[in-house]
Order: sequence, then structure tokens, then C-alpha cells
Amino acid sequence: MASTHSRKLFVNLPVRDLKRTVDFFTKLGFTFNPQFTDEKATCMIVSEEAFFMLLTEERFKDFTSRQICDTRTHVEGLFALSAGSREEVDRLVNTAIEGGGSAIGEPKDYGFMYYRAFHDLDGHHWEVVFMDPSHVQS
Repeated sequence: MASTHSRKLFVNLPVRDLKRTVDFFTKLGFTFNPQFTDEKATCMIVSEEAFFMLLTEERFKDFTSRQICDTRTHVEGLFALSAGSREEVDRLVNTAIEGGGSAIGEPKDYGFMYYRAFHDLDGHHWEVVFMDPSHVQS
């Protein structure tokens, strides 16, 4: 499916405590669009093209008839974010852990790529990845 325009990505995630979740991601450096924020939802801005709609579980259920994934025992997806350096990878993941998240495994260093992973407060799986531009072909 070819497209001639840039697409925006909106990922919707259920959260148990919206305020606590916003505080957590604010500490990681993310901002939120006030136009799409109320007591049941917020729009976390990842980039000009990518957004995460963080919805209370009650509000999330308005969009699906299926059960919400129990992230303590199941994975609904792996959400990867790019970083500008290895240091930024470490800073983001360390901040997530200090803010109540939990580390997933050990850092992985493949020379051209470095990444670490963490679970957020709701158990969603996040990966932070740095790819050395000198090793990436255009």
C-alpha cells in the first residue's frame, strides 16, 4: 500500500492511573497535547508523526468489545523509540526505572545498534534504541 504522503501514527494504550502515567512520561521528557486531554485521556507527543493516546481503562473499553490485556502476564506489543545516542538510551531507561518502571533484561550492544528495554507503570513494554548512523545505509 504505497502512499505519497507522510502518515501519522496514533497508538492507543489503556492505563490504570492517568495522572501517575502522565507524571511518569513527563519525567522522560514527553509532552502532551492539551486539546486531546481530559480526566480520561491524554495525547502523548512522541514526534510530529507519532502519538500515544493514553486512556483510562474505562475509556479504552469504549473502543473495543475485547478484554484489555493483563500486562503483568501478557504482552500486547513492543513499543520502540529511537534515541540520538547511547547516552540518551541510558538516560531514558534509567529515568523510567527511577520513576517506577522496571528494567527488562540487560542492555544489548551490537556495535551498530544499542538498546535497552523497560516496562512502564502499567506493564507496557518499551524499547529505546540507538542506531549508529555511520552503519545505516541510505
